[in-house]
Order: sequence, then C-alpha cells, then structure tokens
Amino acid sequence: MDQTKILEKLRKLLSLPAETEWVEFKHAKQDFPFDKMGKYFSAISNEANLNDKECGWLVFGVDDKTKKVLGSGYRAYGRRALDRLKKEIADKTTARITFIEIYELEKDGKRIIMFQVPSAPQGMPVSWEGHYYGREGESLAALSPQEYEAIRNQTKPDWSAQVCDGVSVSDLDANAILKARQEFKIKFPNLSADAGIWDDITLLNKVKLAIEGRLTRAAILLLGKSESDHFISPFTAKISWILRDEKNTDKDYEHFGAPFILNTDLALAKIRNLKYRYLPDNTLFPIEITQYEPYVIREALHNCIAHQDYELCSRISIIEKPEELIFSNAGSFLPGTVESVIEKDAPPRYYRNQFLANAMVTLNMIDTVGGGIKKMFTKQRERFFPLPTYILENPNEVTVKITGKVIDQNYTQLLIKHTDLDIQTVILLDKIQKKNKIAKQSYQRLKKQRLVEGRYPNLFVVSKIADIAGEKAIYIKNRAFDKEHYKKMIISFLEKYGSATRKEIDDLLMDKLSNVLNPEQKIKKISNLLFDMANNDKSIINSGPRKTPKWTLRRNK
Repeated sequence: MDQTKILEKLRKLLSLPAETEWVEFKHAKQDFPFDKMGKYFSAISNEANLNDKECGWLVFGVDDKTKKVLGSGYRAYGRRALDRLKKEIADKTTARITFIEIYELEKDGKRIIMFQVPSAPQGMPVSWEGHYYGREGESLAALSPQEYEAIRNQTKPDWSAQVCDGVSVSDLDANAILKARQEFKIKFPNLSADAGIWDDITLLNKVKLAIEGRLTRAAILLLGKSESDHFISPFTAKISWILRDEKNTDKDYEHFGAPFILNTDLALAKIRNLKYRYLPDNTLFPIEITQYEPYVIREALHNCIAHQDYELCSRISIIEKPEELIFSNAGSFLPGTVESVIEKDAPPRYYRNQFLANAMVTLNMIDTVGGGIKKMFTKQRERFFPLPTYILENPNEVTVKITGKVIDQNYTQLLIKHTDLDIQTVILLDKIQKKNKIAKQSYQRLKKQRLVEGRYPNLFVVSKIADIAGEKAIYIKNRAFDKEHYKKMIISFLEKYGSATRKEIDDLLMDKLSNVLNPEQKIKKISNLLFDMANNDKSIINSGPRKTPKWTLRRNK
C-alpha cells in the first residue's frame, strides 16, 4: 500500500466511532509496553474476525480520546527495529500469526505508525502467550466464552445438513409438504407452474431440504411428522411456550415439535397479543396498536429455530409475561454483538445451521439470512416502542426480550418527533431508557445533539413533553439547575440564619439536586460548590475548623 493509500486509510480510521473494537489508537510518545502490544494484537485480531473485517489496526501517534494527531517516537531508531516486531509478535501468538504490514508515515509533520493486524483465521481464535483477548467497550478484556465459541464454531460441520439414513417422504407430514410447496410458489412466482407438478422429492431438492434426493435433518425439523423425531435422536427439536404471571409463576404451558413449518404458527397463536394505547405529545387521540408486531415475534421465533445449537439437546422457549415476551435458544451468538449485525446489515460469514437457514429463506420463514435482526429493530422503532433486548451473558444461550409497552414516555415522544434519527442513535437512546451504560464518547455525541441530559453515566432521555400528566414532576426532579441557582440558595440561607454547618448545607441541597446523581456524586457536587464560592467567588468563608466547617458570608466576617 503506497503512501497515498495508507494516508487515505488513516483518514477513514480517524472518522470511525471511538468505540470501534477492531481499531485502537495510542499516543506511544516514546515507547509502548511489548506485552500490552501483544494483548492488543490478540484482541484486535479476534474482534476483526467477529466483525467480519479482513483486518484490524493498531495506530501509534494518535490520542485515543480526541483522535488528535500527536506523533510517536516508538522505535524511531531505524526501519529494522519495526520489522523485528513481526517475528517478536509471532513467537508468542497462535500459529505464529503476526502483523500483515507495518506502515510508517507522516501526517501534519508528525510520525504515525500503523500496524495492520490480520483477522483471526476461520475457526481459530488468536491468543497471546496462551491467553485470548477481546474488547469490552474501549478496554482490553479476556475474550468472552461466547466470542471464543463463536470463532471456534466457524469450522464446525453443519448439523442441519447431515443426511438422515432410512428417512423417506412417508416420514414427512403431508400438510407440511403442501405448505412448503405453497410458500415456494409465493417466493418464486416465476417457478409457480413448475412447482405445481414437481414430485415431492424434486420439491425437497429445490427447497434445499434434500441433497440429491436424500433427506436431511433440516427436512425432519421443518416437515417431519411428530413421530419422526427419533431420526434425529438423541438431539431435541422442541419449542416450549410458557405463560407466567406478574409474580413469575407458571400458569400454563404447551410443547410443540416437528413439523416446524406448521407448528410455529400454533406456538405463536398461544401468545395473547392485546391492544395497547398511548398518547402522542399534544394530542387527545391515542395510538392503538397490538402489544407485539407480528413480524417481530415471528422473526424472533424463526431465528431461534435457525440458530439453535441442536447438539446441546435443549428446547427453544417462549416465555410470555404480562408485558414482555422472552425467546431463548441454545448456542452462542455467532456474530459477536448485535451492534455489529445492525451496522453490517449483511449475512454473516459463518452460520451455525446454514443449510437449515437457506431452506427457511426459500420457504418464506425468514426474509434473508442475517437481515432479520435489523428489520426487527426497525419495526420496533417505527412503532415507537423499546427495541429488542439481546441477553448474551450465557455463552450457551441467546435470549431476546420483546417489550410490549412504553418504558419511557420521553423516548417514545422523541422518536415520534424525530423520525430522521439513525438506527445507531436510537439503539443508544434505547439503552439509556433501559438504564444501561453507554460509552462516554457515545454520550458526548448524544449530548451534542441535545438528546440526553444528566451526569454521565446516569443519563436520561431529554424531555420536551413536560406538560403531560405525571411527567413534569419527574423531569424537574431529574434535570439539573445551573450552579448559580444552588449558590443563591446557600447565600439566602446564610443571609437568614447567619451561618451554616456542612450538614446543614447538605440538608438544604441534597433533595434539590438532580435525581440522576447518586448520594456520593451529590456530596461531591456540594463540595465543589462550596470550594468555588470560597475561592473563586469569595462570597463565603469558613470560620470553623477544617474538619467541621462553619460557613458564613464574607461580608459578615
């Protein structure tokens, strides 16, 4: 890569969000610890794999917070010193993997070093001295078990594509085959006439459930008779619907097996999709919708079927609570993060049950391989409802929660008023309404857009709907007045009572400060106010001991 191209690459990297997992900037003014470089090599390589990138980058000479070009003196004593790094890194990594290339360049008269890190090979996480690293936000961290398995599973044989010995068309459900034929005609109208006269085996070949006339495990899952599940034994193909009340007590349940092409409809029909009303800002007319968008819950269940790790012998579950649905399937989340799926908006490079997923696309069960998650998010955003919540803490389970109510009126009203917000911004706002932490750089971006208020990390979505009943008081309690307001309160107290102890000032202000601050943050804020008034404004003075101050107005001294 010549200097022009590498400078253009640097420009593109500098324009990326700060929290990008596969790019890291460091000042490295004079030196950088070798062991830390190795850990970053492992982390960036693994994250590049999980984010479907051909490579990642470690860049020296750029501030990691501001992205300001500062220049680096790292190994500035000859090109050979940089080239030796390739062997030094290779000596301590998996399969002796090392930098693709190391580039030296000049920008704004300052020296920049760009280390091109290869993406971890398919099925092979990259370690440093035997330990596997990844990124947790902006920090280095151990590669999570989920991410480790996601990379390892990339070379695992496709369970769903395995041929079932001894299975014939007679082991499939006749109504399921008819449904498959109908859906194929809808999906491929130009082949509708042909599909009407194909024999069953030809149809199964065309819909990708058979390989040269031999039926697969995917065929049993989607079209098999209920009694045909022994052909995939000891593996399990079951969906459990469980109804729970407000106290999380089981009230009802039902189990569904093959054929999934028919029985998913029966499982979804168990869900009580009630009407829900909410008022847009400044209107007397409510919006009335169902709690759950049919596409979203159907896609959530079909994703469970497509992504299930059937070798773990676990059931797919639908837990219905009064105001939420929880879908779970066994197996790790192969794309790594939901954000990466949304950002790429493209099929992943690796799929656990690719054969099954392709058949489900052909049969109109899922839209595209890998495209359904973003559409689920888009559908929820169009309804002004909370986005799906993916819970990925368990490395052997993927759980997605669909909320059937408004959580935060401010969030909902903001989406109604600002339909132009990009999906990444909406995802961040959704995290805030759910009280989840976001990266500081993301907060700064939202703050600049005037979409959030509060003190990091305790944030809340802005309110422009304070006149809605019950919302005004909440907003006032959460918003922060400027410090001059609190200074005036202290001065008024001292004018009336002559003096005040620190406890008296704390009692005066604690419940007046924003509720997004915790008690420790409130105490610190009061301390800063008193320091500012005494040392900068010179409006008050401490006339007592340091440990037990007694504040008075300076003019009274």
